Amino acid sequence: MTTQSNAPPSIDYAPLELQGELMAMQESTIEDLLTIAQSKVPESQQELHLQLLEKNQNNQLSESDKLLLKFLRVSADYLMLKKTYAYALLRWKGYSIPDFEQLAD
Repeated sequence: MTTQSNAPPSIDYAPLELQGELMAMQESTIEDLLTIAQSKVPESQQELHLQLLEKNQNNQLSESDKLLLKFLRVSADYLMLKKTYAYALLRWKGYSIPDFEQLAD
């Protein structure tokens, strides 16, 4: 365990639409934060994202495809922000977080 600072990690630079959720995470248990930190984009979403990226490279996206691609990208970005914030909160709460090599497994 490490020493804990008085204030949780800042959310000032997070997108406004995520700030409320990030603030609520400050009250989460270690177990809940670990669940968030270890979450992944569902495989079906990953596959669809890759298919749309390929169609985009070939200039074959319809307007609805473009909207879906943007939605998938933003969803993945927001998940990464939540995962990162969960790890930051875990560390703030004194939990020893794994090294990068351990996270990659």
